[in-house]
Amino acid sequence: MRKSISMLLVLCTSVLSLSAQKTKKDVLKSLDQKSESYGEISQEIWNLAEMGYQEVKSSALLQKTLEEAGFTIETGVAGIPTAFIAEYGSGSPVVAIMGEYDALPGLSQEAVAEKKSAGGAAGHACGHHLFGTASTAAAIATKDWMVANNKQGTIRFYGTPAEEGGSGKVYMVRAGLFNDVDIALHWHPGAQNASNAGAALANKSAKFRFHGFSAHAAAAPEQGRSALDGVEAMNMMVNMMREHVPSDARIHYVITSGGKAPNVVPDFAEVYYYARHAKRDVVIDIFDRIVKAAEGAAMGTGTTVDYEMIGGTHELLPNLTLQKVMFDNLTEVGGFDYTPEEKEFADKIAKSMGKNQADISVAQNIQPYKTEAKPGGSTDVGDVSFTVPTVGMSAATWVPGTPAHSWQAVAAGGTSIGKKGMMVAAKTLTLTAIDIFSDKKLVEAAKAEFLEKRGADFKYIPLLGNREPALDYRN
Repeated sequence: MRKSISMLLVLCTSVLSLSAQKTKKDVLKSLDQKSESYGEISQEIWNLAEMGYQEVKSSALLQKTLEEAGFTIETGVAGIPTAFIAEYGSGSPVVAIMGEYDALPGLSQEAVAEKKSAGGAAGHACGHHLFGTASTAAAIATKDWMVANNKQGTIRFYGTPAEEGGSGKVYMVRAGLFNDVDIALHWHPGAQNASNAGAALANKSAKFRFHGFSAHAAAAPEQGRSALDGVEAMNMMVNMMREHVPSDARIHYVITSGGKAPNVVPDFAEVYYYARHAKRDVVIDIFDRIVKAAEGAAMGTGTTVDYEMIGGTHELLPNLTLQKVMFDNLTEVGGFDYTPEEKEFADKIAKSMGKNQADISVAQNIQPYKTEAKPGGSTDVGDVSFTVPTVGMSAATWVPGTPAHSWQAVAAGGTSIGKKGMMVAAKTLTLTAIDIFSDKKLVEAAKAEFLEKRGADFKYIPLLGNREPALDYRN
């Protein structure tokens, strides 16, 4: 009897809590009340720092959080063990909120204002621990608002692993998991609060593997054929090719295996390449030329070469109808203030980057709205944006002026600065989702713009082809 009364009290408390979240103001207040809890979740994922397709514990933590909030969970989607979909409600509109949680290799860092490894293999230098957590918070807050207002529709959280070069969302798009979605929302950690028309570079990446013959480098060099020579010859030709590609194209590589000892002719060597441009057709052409360079290098060095596609992403397709709505919501949420301790930390970070002090006003304010943006990196959100109307934003989770993929970004992401920015994103995503569920005409307008920009003849072709998910690409 006592147990039944206790359960009834818990149920009544839950109902009262949900009924108090009918307005946007109520929802924002609820998120503030839960900020400490979400901060703990993000910190745990920051501590785990699991790399792409290895995010077993990080994925499980977000799944548990969503399941406890009443979402149904489908795991291992698109053939990826750490990918999942959490869903609440039924019918339309179907609103997706994407969340990432993979870390970057070689960037282990403590949450201090000096370069100091935490002793791990990876670090959250792109803030995906905050990304996944804020998106989770937004999905739950939107669900609570739907319940409080008896709103029809479906809210989904897409757990999307391996954004950093693994193209996790591409496999999910290819599997048709976004086909019934009406609108998709996302955000990204950054050094400022902004909600402008997004831009990203299309990208193709692959590992080129050369095979030769081992021999004693001094006693019998004529019997060897160096796989490393193949890699170096390829790199030389690609570097000469840079003069003859569009000036805004980007080509990067790292030699991931080059032999073990100078006196042994290496029979195996590997180089990992990225090709990027604002238009995927240009990327495809550049990548094909890189392949030709590899084949020529193998021919010239008496080796053989093969390659494995690792990733491939579309550029971003902006949706200004949705972008203005998200900007207005970000403006309503606003930025945040630094405490004296946070300001001291920020100034030390700024000095590590050659600046006198940090301009914390950037975190306090919202950047002016822009309908165009210059692309920098690449994201597999691009493939989603060519499948469904998609909109995103950035929040100042790092000390202003901090570049992504730096130890300074890892450090700030593990402090209260990162967590404050994370909640700015969670609130903005939630308010935008509420607007979408509340305004059928907004959905219709966003879809009309999407179809016009994508073009009537568009056919989705993943740039990574038909390969299975590259689950071991970090090994």
